Amino acid sequence: MGMNDPQWGNKGNSGPPDLEELLRKLNAKVAALMGGKGGAGKGGPGQPGGGSPMQNFSGSLGLIAAIAALIWLGSGFYIVDASQRGVVLRFGKKVDVTQSGPRWHLPFPVESVEIVNLSQVRTVEVGYRDNVKNKMLKESLMLTDDENIIDIQFAVQYFLSDPADYLFNNRMPDENVRQAAETAIREVVGKNKMDYVLYEGREQVAAAATKLMQEILDRYKSGILISKLTMQNAQPPEQVQAAFDDAVKAGQDRERQKNEGQAYANDVVPRAKGTAARLIQESEGYKQSVIANAEGDASRFKQILVEYEKAPGVTRERMYIDMMQQVMGNISKVMVDQKNGNSLLYLPLDKLMESARATGATTEASAAAAPAPVTSQSSDNTAAQRARDSLLSRNREARP
Repeated sequence: MGMNDPQWGNKGNSGPPDLEELLRKLNAKVAALMGGKGGAGKGGPGQPGGGSPMQNFSGSLGLIAAIAALIWLGSGFYIVDASQRGVVLRFGKKVDVTQSGPRWHLPFPVESVEIVNLSQVRTVEVGYRDNVKNKMLKESLMLTDDENIIDIQFAVQYFLSDPADYLFNNRMPDENVRQAAETAIREVVGKNKMDYVLYEGREQVAAAATKLMQEILDRYKSGILISKLTMQNAQPPEQVQAAFDDAVKAGQDRERQKNEGQAYANDVVPRAKGTAARLIQESEGYKQSVIANAEGDASRFKQILVEYEKAPGVTRERMYIDMMQQVMGNISKVMVDQKNGNSLLYLPLDKLMESARATGATTEASAAAAPAPVTSQSSDNTAAQRARDSLLSRNREARP
């Protein structure tokens, strides 16, 4: 009651409000909302709305209960997106997995729904947090098969394959994935050499670790499917980085020198093989030539022998003449010892041949106007033939 009310301060109305009057007013309002009508003749004296106050109160409670029941039943409606699945729990136990679309379940506290996103890609970092510089050495330091320590940071991406297994078999899904990834990568690294893990085998190591990690999670029935394992960084510990760089450079120099030696061998060996093949072919040709010449000489000697047996003197003289012609034809100076004399006769064949060439050159110059009846070659041959004849005649005289 307000302070401006005229009844303020009236002691006769200072008591508590009448409960029955309040119930009648509430009943009248509810009846007006619901379209009900109260008969004037049916009500008792002083009750224009009809009925007793307790009956009106019961009707109001029933209406309120009906509205509350409708609201309670309506709270069971829910919508599942296309990338989601709904897991219906009845008193905490799974009873159904619903697909996308509008759905309904028994409202709380009988049933509840957990909405799980299956298409969301989740990421777990191993060996670092948020940035590769923020290292977690307890996770990143690993031992290789050749007893070297390496520092590895990698990230694992995964999504969900079974929403029920994901909800009921995982208390901390990210931690489970991180521990499975660390276990798998340690096993794979421990079976390989340091150089293989750091360089040529990084993709193979990641693939093997992904496969092993998925086997571990499937054995736990975690409902998690590994999408990709990405190697962020793989290097030796910082304390031995300088020494390792020197070792890497030495290995690179070794490979470079091996490649250079192999290239040199690839250049020299074929050429040597070609030279060897050429020498073999030349020797085979020389062999065939020598054999053919020997066979020809043998055949010629046999023919000469037949003629020699018929006329020994003539054949011997002819052979001598042919040999002297062959010998004398290759020298430019001849020394002749006169019979019964002390002086030597010198035949300057080279001078004679030079003069013959000069005469031949003069003859060729004049041959442009008129052809000469005798060539320089014929004059050279004539002079040489005369010298040989004189020499041979003297040799015959000197022979007994």
